[in-house]
Amino acid sequence: MTVRVGQGFDVHAFSDDPARKLVLGGVVFDGERGLVGHSDADVIAHACADALLGAAGLGDIGQHFPDTDPKWAGADSIGLLSEVARLVRESGFEPGNVDAAVVCERPKLAPRRDEMCQRLSGAVGAPVTVKGNRAEGLGAIGRGEGIACFAVAVVER
Repeated sequence: MTVRVGQGFDVHAFSDDPARKLVLGGVVFDGERGLVGHSDADVIAHACADALLGAAGLGDIGQHFPDTDPKWAGADSIGLLSEVARLVRESGFEPGNVDAAVVCERPKLAPRRDEMCQRLSGAVGAPVTVKGNRAEGLGAIGRGEGIACFAVAVVER
């Protein structure tokens, strides 16, 4: 058996567009500012996708779903994550798990954590965990300018 580990990272700034929805882990957070991005800007799904792609040696999310391609404008990132999981399996690996650490001042993630984990796990076909962290007022994230996510994935052959 071959076990491989990959890491992923994503960050998006908050949008000034009042119509933009905040999507995290496939869950819409009503009443919160959305994030700037070509797709739905789901930083958690993007970081998880990059971690899986890296673990399987398949490049990164930008290679598979470039933000220069109008086809991906407004794309549902849970759908993109499902496609990444398919690509990982097609390359001979099986996702073991993904662990994501989200860094933001708001929104509070704990009330929706289980829902996010279910959506992400369903897309990957393996357990995905989500942890919320604060930047304690430090840097752009601490000033509430955006949201970042770090993820680690394990795959096995």
